[in-house]
Amino acid sequence: RRGRAAGAGGGARAMAAGKGAAGRRLGFIGAGAMAEALARGFSQAGACSAVTACDLSEERRRVFEGHGFATCASVAEVAAASDVVFVAVKPGVVKPVLTANAEALKDKLVVSIAAGVSLGALESFQEPYPTRVVRVMPNTPCLVGASAAAMSLGTHAVESDGELVRELMAAVGTITLVDEKLLGAVTGLSGSGPAYIFILIEALADGGVRAGLPRPIAMELATQTVMGSAKMVQETGMHPGQLKDQVASPGGTTIAGIHELEKAGFRSALMNAVTGAAERASKL
Repeated sequence: RRGRAAGAGGGARAMAAGKGAAGRRLGFIGAGAMAEALARGFSQAGACSAVTACDLSEERRRVFEGHGFATCASVAEVAAASDVVFVAVKPGVVKPVLTANAEALKDKLVVSIAAGVSLGALESFQEPYPTRVVRVMPNTPCLVGASAAAMSLGTHAVESDGELVRELMAAVGTITLVDEKLLGAVTGLSGSGPAYIFILIEALADGGVRAGLPRPIAMELATQTVMGSAKMVQETGMHPGQLKDQVASPGGTTIAGIHELEKAGFRSALMNAVTGAAERASKL
């Protein structure tokens, strides 16, 4: 859902949000792996001036402190120290966390990365306050500046809120504005996708070892092969099927390998992984 035009108070909020991401103070409710990847990515890219996080786990707070970030004991303290607050707790914890801190978050831009929690639900947890909410589905490659993310704007979010989130996420990869109903599919594809690719790299390396390569060489070749192939798709603009056909010569080694993948149901397994993850996201 796209945000409505700002009213009398919304105009001031829109102007404040439009100053740009670099000077923004970012807060994280939850200091798990995804929050850490985002915080480190933003910090390394110079996309924020400060990061503050809270988490029930002392171990996770120490991880954030080890990266030079501030931690505190409560959501209210995170809100007080931040301009933009990321909700990075498990989906089942979002409601009690937000309802208990609705007043503290009422004037903040709240960015939720919790899978499956709708904009309508997020806004209801903030009642009676018309909090500006944006849903974002990022992925862990944001840590190396290569995230593939998507976002949807809540009812009270204005255009400049979307621009600020886009600027933040552009510092750690790419982001696309989508209709909220598509975020489940985004979760299954790019949100969970890195895990599929990590398995692919590991399996390619294992195959290389099985064929006689030393493990370090097999891993280096597998990793570079995946990265180079993705870059070819991005930079040539060609369909992956066309690029595949260019490698698969008649009666050659590649088509023999592709035949084995087809016999094993490689394509359908990946499709099932995406749809299975998307369906799970809708049930969270």
